[in-house]
Amino acid sequence: MKAIIGYLRDYIRSVNQKVFLYITLFTALMVVLNYTLNLEIRIYSLPSYWLQFAGFFLLFAFVYTVGWLIQGYISEQSFATDRFFYVLLLAAPAIFACKTSMDWASEWASSNASFPWNRYWDRVLNWPLKCLLVLISVMGLWKWGRYPQPVAGMLAGGFPVRPYLLLLLMMAPLLAFAATQPDFLHTYPKMQRVAFIDEHTGQPFWWKLLYELSYGIDFITIEFFFRGFLVLALARYAGKDSILPMAAFYCSIHFGKPMLECITSYFGGIVLGVVVYNTRSIWGGLIVHLGIAWLMELAGYLGHVYKGM
Repeated sequence: MKAIIGYLRDYIRSVNQKVFLYITLFTALMVVLNYTLNLEIRIYSLPSYWLQFAGFFLLFAFVYTVGWLIQGYISEQSFATDRFFYVLLLAAPAIFACKTSMDWASEWASSNASFPWNRYWDRVLNWPLKCLLVLISVMGLWKWGRYPQPVAGMLAGGFPVRPYLLLLLMMAPLLAFAATQPDFLHTYPKMQRVAFIDEHTGQPFWWKLLYELSYGIDFITIEFFFRGFLVLALARYAGKDSILPMAAFYCSIHFGKPMLECITSYFGGIVLGVVVYNTRSIWGGLIVHLGIAWLMELAGYLGHVYKGM
């Protein structure tokens, strides 16, 4: 725990305060615009995959690029000496826009299963397929950029587990509070998306457990992409200054979540980014992020039980 606190203390001391202020204000403005104009909902309502992809690409690219522009302009740093920086600047929002808008699981399920299993497999296969897309894309860019191994912070050993479990424990009171909020209970637990399976099988628990495991895979995707890729790959050009643009981008993928979750994702992204930058491993952050995700599922379930009493 001391090491993590030390990483955060060093980052706070070294970060350009004006850069932090302006990127934070820009991110706050984007959050306000999203929840005022329903940006994420409007993009999802577009009638085709390609239009949705274009909409998310423009949104993500705008947020990420503006973050880097603020970073470079205020700190008077130039990241333009290597053309591969621009490859990453465009490829990152393109990969995640594809991940966000792709619907391959639905197409496969509708062709190979009937109700209710087509709906079920659509939800369960969705996250693993998206994870595969991101893994292959990032591994290709990692090799193209001639980065050292392991790819994007996938180093498995060399970090203590206990500090991350303590961080997880510290989040419990906030999650307990969140479980009392209507917008949180509207979204969580995600498992309620497969509640329709109850009447079609005698063992719904195991099918729901499979869904939760699939849901957990999405957090491997997130940590691998945002912390392992966007922090460590861009650190070649900017060191720890790669963290704030990543956090702004990370916040923008939460525009469809409850507002409190969206806001806290920005600061959580910074914390996890700092940890990964210093440890060069995504696994500690994954313990925290995945643990929070499953605790949110539990909090949502208990919140609905309490509400129904």
